[in-house]
Amino acid sequence: VAPPLPRRRAASPGAMRPLTDEETRLVFEKLKKYIGQNLRQMVERPDGVHLFRLHKERVFYMSERVYKLAGHIPKKSLLSAGVCLGKFTHSRKFRLSITSLDYLARLAQYRVWLKPSGEQHFVYGNHVVKAHLRRITEGAPKNAGVVVLNEADVPIGFGVTARSTAECQGAGAEALVVYHQADVGEYLREEADLV
Repeated sequence: VAPPLPRRRAASPGAMRPLTDEETRLVFEKLKKYIGQNLRQMVERPDGVHLFRLHKERVFYMSERVYKLAGHIPKKSLLSAGVCLGKFTHSRKFRLSITSLDYLARLAQYRVWLKPSGEQHFVYGNHVVKAHLRRITEGAPKNAGVVVLNEADVPIGFGVTARSTAECQGAGAEALVVYHQADVGEYLREEADLV
């Protein structure tokens, strides 16, 4: 009779760990929807090595230095390190959170600018209609990730195009242009869930 194999100790649920290949693929696919080929700028940065780490089902993006410093904090006490890009749902799908807006806005392929009246509707969690649209990046296809900005070029959220740029020009005033994904109003509405 062969001796039993030693049992591998499972990583504690509070431990910060590297992403698996499948998790990395899901995160990169979602980021690529919004920033396209600019994803390379997040991975290969000139200012040092930056890492993607998973902690309590949330994906964090941080410098190697911050990661090493976070190692000195007890695992149960650690809430966050770096920037939370999003989290994995119970069905193992990756969902970007509003905290990733700074990176998306800086590297986005496509952008949408809203009129002041549309800005308030969007920040309250509503989709964008053509009447609220100030302008849209040329060549934006249907179902592409877009960053939503106000007239002062301040990013206020992100979403997915409901129509291509060409289709928007012929659409009626109440036609949906961008599906809402996240907005800065979530900092107030979902304050407890962000961390």
